[in-house]
Amino acid sequence: MPVKIIAHRGASKYAPENTMPAFQMAYELGADIIETDVQLTKDRVPILFHDIKINRVTSHKGYIKDFTYDEIIALDVGTHFSKKYRGTSIVSLEHFLAWVQSKSISLNLELKNSKIDYKNLEEIVLEMLEHYQLIDRTILSSFNPKSIQRLTKTPQRVHKAFITSKRQKDLIPYSKEIGADALHIHYRLLRKNMVHQSKKAEIPLRVYTVNKKRHLLKCLHYKCDGIITDVPDKAINIQNIYNQIIKE
Repeated sequence: MPVKIIAHRGASKYAPENTMPAFQMAYELGADIIETDVQLTKDRVPILFHDIKINRVTSHKGYIKDFTYDEIIALDVGTHFSKKYRGTSIVSLEHFLAWVQSKSISLNLELKNSKIDYKNLEEIVLEMLEHYQLIDRTILSSFNPKSIQRLTKTPQRVHKAFITSKRQKDLIPYSKEIGADALHIHYRLLRKNMVHQSKKAEIPLRVYTVNKKRHLLKCLHYKCDGIITDVPDKAINIQNIYNQIIKE
C-alpha cells in the first residue's frame, strides 16, 4: 500500500497553521489526510489550535482555555505568518468538519490534552464526528495515554493513535496495551526494526514532522504507513519519483 501523505496542521509551510487557507491548500495539493489540533475554549467549544497559549501566533497573550469562543475567533492568526493572511481567524472544529464532509480526504485530529487534560474532550469530538458522519475517515491521536484509554471505552469505534517523541523500549507493545490502534513517532525515533515490529503487530506506524528529502526517503524506503509533513506537495513529488524508480 502507498504511504499516506498527511498534511501537518494543513499545508503549514505555505499558509498559517491550522487555518482554512492551510487546509484548503493541503486539499488542493493532494494530501491523503489533513492533521490538525483540537482544544476547548472557556465555553467548551472545540477549536483547532496547536499551542496551549495564543502568544506565538497572535498579538495577545494567554491560555486558550481562558478565552471564550467569540474572543478566540476575533483573534488574527494570519499576520504573524504573512501580511497576505492578515485577518485569518482560528477555526472551530464544527466549521472544519462541515467543510471536510463533502471532500475526498481523511482526518487526523490530535487531541491536545497532554498538558491540559480538557474534561470530556474525547466525547465532545466524537459527538461532532458522528454528527458529520466522519468517524470512519478519522484518526484521533494524543500524547496522553489516558486519553487513548478513555477512547477505548467509548461506544464509537474510532481509530486511535498514540503519539510520542520519547525513545523507550517496547513502544509497540505499550501502544497496544493502552488501546492504541496506531503509533505516531518523531522522525528521530524511526528505526527499521521498529517498522518490522509494527507490521508484525499490525500497528500502523506514522512519522512526524518529516520535511527534509533524506527523511522523506527514509520513511518511504522503510515503508512506514504515513508521513506527517508541513510540505505535502514535496512529499508527494518525492513519493512519485521514488515509486517510479522502484518500478524500473
